[in-house]
Amino acid sequence: MAVREVIEIDESLCDGCGDCVPACAEGAIAIVDGKAKLVSDVYCDGLGACLGHCPTGALKVIEREADAFDEAAVEEHLAKKRTTREMVPPRPNLGVIGQPRTGGGGGCPGSRPQTIEPASPAPTPGSGSGSQLRHWPVQLHLVPPTAPFFEGADVLLAADCVAFAVGDFHQRFLNGHSLAIACPKLDTNQEVYLDKLKSMIDDAGIRRLKVMVMEVPCCGGLVGLVEEAARRASSRVPIQCLVVSTRGAVLGEYNIAV
Repeated sequence: MAVREVIEIDESLCDGCGDCVPACAEGAIAIVDGKAKLVSDVYCDGLGACLGHCPTGALKVIEREADAFDEAAVEEHLAKKRTTREMVPPRPNLGVIGQPRTGGGGGCPGSRPQTIEPASPAPTPGSGSGSQLRHWPVQLHLVPPTAPFFEGADVLLAADCVAFAVGDFHQRFLNGHSLAIACPKLDTNQEVYLDKLKSMIDDAGIRRLKVMVMEVPCCGGLVGLVEEAARRASSRVPIQCLVVSTRGAVLGEYNIAV
């Protein structure tokens, strides 16, 4: 280990927007618990290509003792990311919905105020189908991972905002599934989530897991939690991920391979 230049991230300034993640060609940065983190010193070349993409100035290059940059490890890391995540088509860099970001006024796309025109015509009261919710509670901190409603079930793990964006969420996605919801940016103590997801797979014996997240970068943390839980589990289940726009459209779907 020698003294060299690496990226340092000031978590007090980081708002979890995720703009730095695609800016790092080596995949050295990830959003974890709503904050940007340096995944490993060996993935960071210290050149600072990500610096200009941070709207809050949370990134800087410093000199400290660090493991040497390892190109072979980077290639292996990127190959694994491509296998598990890159089936989602790239999206334009958007600020307000439908308007390309023009620079300045940065911040997290997931918390930026936006006005969205409701779908027309709006349903009349009582005209829609009933709720497809099969159990309570649904928040991941509250649900027992081995509850009867998870045993051998098809499970839907949805980011908190998904059901509000997708107008026909109950009929199209929740129907026939047991549900858990979570927010990868705001929820605390997410190590508990890893344990619960692992227990659903190993102990409850769920049949398959569908993950629904929003298009905003911070939602990628929920996918990361699922991937890590699946790696820790001794059993294997099919895992599918759907990425939803803030207008409720499914932008892409892919299988998570562990």
